[in-house]
Amino acid sequence: MPPCPGAWENTTFKVTAGEERFLLRVHRPMRHGRFVDSGAAIASELRWLTALREQTDLAVPEPVPTKDGELTTVRSERICSVLRWMDGRRHAKSPRPGHLRQLGDAMARLHDHAEKWLPPKDFVRIRWDWETFFGDTMEYGGLTAAKVWDLLPASLRRDFEHVAGTARNMMAELDDFGLIHADLHLDNALFAGGEVKLIDFDDSGAGHRIYDIAVALWELRNRDDYEQFRTALLDGYTAHRPLAADHLDTFIAIREVEFGLWFAGTAQVNPVFSDALDRELTAVQRRLAALL
Repeated sequence: MPPCPGAWENTTFKVTAGEERFLLRVHRPMRHGRFVDSGAAIASELRWLTALREQTDLAVPEPVPTKDGELTTVRSERICSVLRWMDGRRHAKSPRPGHLRQLGDAMARLHDHAEKWLPPKDFVRIRWDWETFFGDTMEYGGLTAAKVWDLLPASLRRDFEHVAGTARNMMAELDDFGLIHADLHLDNALFAGGEVKLIDFDDSGAGHRIYDIAVALWELRNRDDYEQFRTALLDGYTAHRPLAADHLDTFIAIREVEFGLWFAGTAQVNPVFSDALDRELTAVQRRLAALL
């Protein structure tokens, strides 16, 4: 999800050791759902990153093992992992269609690898299915998803339930389900030397691949030049893989619901989010109205 200061998200540190730089991640418990083993899930993410580095030319973070060769360690009851630092520039605040074209190209190649790669038997990641988006799988701000639904204003809850009803039938009929990044918007893409680097695989799991497309477009949806960005992203993607984009707006609406639940839950433990809650939920409802 979008970056969150404070409680109930991963805490990250930039670590400098001589001329080398690293990203230290202190992982939030149950980040991947209430029914997923966090240790196994984090190790699985790092295994996919390792496979991507070994088997593709995609620029993704390099996991750094411990002295004992493990991908994670536990300190003060929190799972920690280390990635080698990646340089580059974010263009979330200054996007151009070319950035989306590059992102679509890289996204398609990521999906190509995921489609062919055989994960190890103990590989476990979150499933971005209907139950995860709309049921009681996730935890936000220490609250179960069901309790966060109960916090929503009645009119917004009705809109969320409408999206849930539409999504249930649609997702049951769609194929092209497999390993995805699940958070590949422009803040998680670094541009340098004509190359795009993909970072923050923390949400990666099994889902409909069109959801990755929807996430990349979600923050751009209300721009006057949105269609240029949409076309550029799809052009970059379909140069490598076919894509049926008929349900793209519904998946953008799903992302809107996911964001609203995350924000409402986090607001229960983070004063910054609490102060902005009414404003953000009003904006979510306005954006959903445009989509629906």
